[in-house]
Amino acid sequence: MAKKPHVSETPATQLLRARGVAFTEHPYEYLEHGGAQHSAEVLGLDPFTVVKTLVMQDQDAKPLIVLMHGNRTVSTKNLARQIGAKSVEPCKPEVANRHSGYLVGGTSPFGTRRAMPVYIESTILELPRIAINGGRRGYLVGIDPRLCLSLLDARPVQCALAE
Repeated sequence: MAKKPHVSETPATQLLRARGVAFTEHPYEYLEHGGAQHSAEVLGLDPFTVVKTLVMQDQDAKPLIVLMHGNRTVSTKNLARQIGAKSVEPCKPEVANRHSGYLVGGTSPFGTRRAMPVYIESTILELPRIAINGGRRGYLVGIDPRLCLSLLDARPVQCALAE
């Protein structure tokens, strides 16, 4: 049986394939500043199941990744308290791009240029499947969220605020 053609390899999909992870591909028309809400809408997904990959930094400018529901915001105060940091803030886009090796809007937690600690909103782990960036703008992959624990050594945290 012929393999379904895929969009194009990214460091993220290369890592997932190398680890034998089954994933579904969900390309969509990227919209500048559309975010997870836009991708969820055009793909017919619940924004709660679309997971954003956010590159942030602590008070010492050490980068970290936060995986958050598409329709929730990170409470940086709660996050900082849980990870033992004085403060946490989003990185500027050009800094995030440098740390991850991806463009903001196409950042995947898989296959980043630099190894960074990953924190995942704990309620994401309760979902049967999530859609998360596949390493390019306009491209999500569908996976079991618990894979984030084994593949990324992600640490569950509780830092979601409703949007």
